[in-house]
Amino acid sequence: MALIEEATAAPPPLAAVLEAGVNTLSANQSITFQQYTKVSLSQDGYVFWVATGTTANFAGSLHYITDRHQDEDQTVAANRFIFTAEQEVTAFNTVNPGTLWIGTWTVDGTSLQIAFADRGSFYQQAELWHYGGYAVYPAMASQLVQSSSDLPVGPIVSNSLPIWLLQNSMAPIYPSYLVPDNIKPPYVVAHIEPGTTEALGAFPILQVPGTPESGTGNAPIYQWASQQLMRDRVRLTLYGFTNQQSIQFLMNLIDVSWTDAFGFCTSPVIHDEKRTQAEIAALAMKKNLDFDASYYQGTADAYARQYILSAAMTTTNQT
Repeated sequence: MALIEEATAAPPPLAAVLEAGVNTLSANQSITFQQYTKVSLSQDGYVFWVATGTTANFAGSLHYITDRHQDEDQTVAANRFIFTAEQEVTAFNTVNPGTLWIGTWTVDGTSLQIAFADRGSFYQQAELWHYGGYAVYPAMASQLVQSSSDLPVGPIVSNSLPIWLLQNSMAPIYPSYLVPDNIKPPYVVAHIEPGTTEALGAFPILQVPGTPESGTGNAPIYQWASQQLMRDRVRLTLYGFTNQQSIQFLMNLIDVSWTDAFGFCTSPVIHDEKRTQAEIAALAMKKNLDFDASYYQGTADAYARQYILSAAMTTTNQT
């Protein structure tokens, strides 16, 4: 969270009164925070946070609201936290997209991990800082690991995403919803529309028997080599590309399709998008390239492993 530096001065009278109130409400509590470092798997861009072993205690008052949700794939209590600090927590303010501080708090015998995403309005006379966020959802807990040895091996996705991430000769390509913070064009975002992946082949061709993984005991886990013809609906969003540059990018994709890495099921179309910012009264250089693509799942996996060899996992820790 990029914040404006507040001027340091003698505490105003209102601040002293409010500080006493916070201490009374919180019983002088403090919250322990663990530092995590961001790791992006190169093969498909999946993000994990790895604990660094660095901890810190921050004093303040913690309030929370619980809202229970029952969805198709989960029943979860969404815990919204407000942390009121008597001093600015500079660790939260550091503009470092590769570092995350997660607090630990026990509610009804359950230990929750709290991540903060925003800071509330600041009033100079009060000198209280309000940080808001949610406890990490159970479905997202797998993205927090204690060491780099806990990171998964191989690609996470089962669709054609690794194929598009490797088409980066003109600009870096990122998976949708996993674009790094505050990057500037040119870059490309690859999006596979959920629910559009479908089989064109009747059944996957498996290599039987599979290869057992070592160290998995009497009931081994098998690595299955499989091939199945699939189809995805793909959207590539181009930022910072001119007309000619976007055409050249498309020509590169057509060249790659001749290598049997994938095929076009529909004619790819480049079209302009309107993205504005009123403060500068301008339009962003944004284009979309939409098409349906066919591919073999085994090919996508091979591309992912090729990506692993060409670029190891990327960490964005900054000091």
